[in-house]
Amino acid sequence: MYLTQALKRAMQVNGQGVATHDHGRQRTWAECAGRVAKMAGALQALGIHDGERAAILALNSDRYFEYFYAVPWAGGVFVPVNTRLAPPEIAYWLNDSGSRVLFIDDAFLGAWKVLDGQLETVEHVIYLGDGATPEGTLNYEEILAAAAPAEDALRGYDDIAGIFYTGGTTGKSKGVMLSHRNLVCNSLNVIPSFNFKPGLRWLHAAPMFHIADGLSVFGVTMVVGEHYFIPAFTPEASLEALEKHRITTGLFVPTMVNMLVHHPGVEKVDLSHLETIAYGASPMPESVIMRAMEVIPDCRFHHAYGQTECAPLVSQCGPEYHVVDGPNAGRFKSAGKAVLGVEVRIFDADDNEVPRGTVGEICVRGPNVMLGYWNKPEETAAALRNGWMHSGDGGYMDEEGFIYVVDRVKDMIISGGENIYSAEVEDAVHQHPAVAECAVIGIPDDKWGEAVHAVVRLKDGENLTETDLIEHCHTLIAGFKCPRSVAFRDDAMPLSGAGKILKTELRKPYWEGHDKQVN
Repeated sequence: MYLTQALKRAMQVNGQGVATHDHGRQRTWAECAGRVAKMAGALQALGIHDGERAAILALNSDRYFEYFYAVPWAGGVFVPVNTRLAPPEIAYWLNDSGSRVLFIDDAFLGAWKVLDGQLETVEHVIYLGDGATPEGTLNYEEILAAAAPAEDALRGYDDIAGIFYTGGTTGKSKGVMLSHRNLVCNSLNVIPSFNFKPGLRWLHAAPMFHIADGLSVFGVTMVVGEHYFIPAFTPEASLEALEKHRITTGLFVPTMVNMLVHHPGVEKVDLSHLETIAYGASPMPESVIMRAMEVIPDCRFHHAYGQTECAPLVSQCGPEYHVVDGPNAGRFKSAGKAVLGVEVRIFDADDNEVPRGTVGEICVRGPNVMLGYWNKPEETAAALRNGWMHSGDGGYMDEEGFIYVVDRVKDMIISGGENIYSAEVEDAVHQHPAVAECAVIGIPDDKWGEAVHAVVRLKDGENLTETDLIEHCHTLIAGFKCPRSVAFRDDAMPLSGAGKILKTELRKPYWEGHDKQVN
């Protein structure tokens, strides 16, 4: 099991077929594989072999795609860097991973210059852009053209393929070590789960540094599909690309889906060719997925649940459950069932399996589970104790094996001794037609310990009072779960690079000066 096998097979079975398309720059599988072999040769000349690390800080592109194959082809380990990090956080990721080479594009030249003198291990910087080569960097196309193609180093199985850092918005990030076996097994699960098939057209709109997009980098290549790229997600760019390139398949996090299906004029965009959309990474409000099924009625929706430490897919809820009538109605609220080769159980605090329907921690076992955290043996032992990956997600499993994720354990609000899951409250808030975005957090309360607080952005032109919104929630969920206060904001929510709302940033002003800090 080695990642580069899929690229070599694609070249063998469809060498003249479209591999990548980036703003008019189109390459076949034969061309792509040839470029990867040459870039691998260039990387070996720069010291990348035998598990040495090469990092990348860039927006989505065909060259980012080539990087994901050239690094292991050379014998190295890839380290994708979150594009939303501040320079000190970038420096920590690069230094902690011991990356010797850094790939960078125009969007992050400024950040790189700020890091001058702070990078302890980076020896070479490779410029991915099309402009003049910045001083102190090597030009991607020039070193590729000059290099001799390398033989595939054939790293595979339990060799580390990549280090994907988690978090970075608070505390120190952890580098998740994913092996070739982890990522290949994940791709073999993704293909049947999302009905990947030869010739599909995938839009890379989610950030390529995130493992969620990684499932397509490797899975789409395995079935010899076509890769299309936009630098970063915006609803305008995504809708334009979906229509222009007649994209068939893609993955969007719920915040992206929300922006797409509520974008002005979306009904006029031809999305009839969209066959499959996967979504995940954070809770999907029911009102948003209902709107999505209305806007793209012939599209098959899949709810994907997973985490970086699981490479990432754990379970999926398919289109047969995205229905409003019949015996499967409402099943889309679940995360579906465990995918092939993956075992899921719900444990209590003592790692005992809880009865069906009881909330506990979702734990995972299988060939998709990470090797561990880079240079963090204690954290690795805690996460992988007793042979199970402890996800940190609270959830329950019903009698038929459907998994329901109620909240991140850290996002659970404890008010007056009651456990309140923010995702459930957010779903209630989202059902108000005036609400565009919301996040529910716990804030300090002298009487209850924590109080439920909603942060809300309204749709343009809408008006809503705190009292009206709280009363709306009382019609849908128990009183003790309803927000006790609401803060309205005009600007969009702070988002992570993966498009998740940064609740840590929303909590900070409320918990400053308190002994307890909710993370």
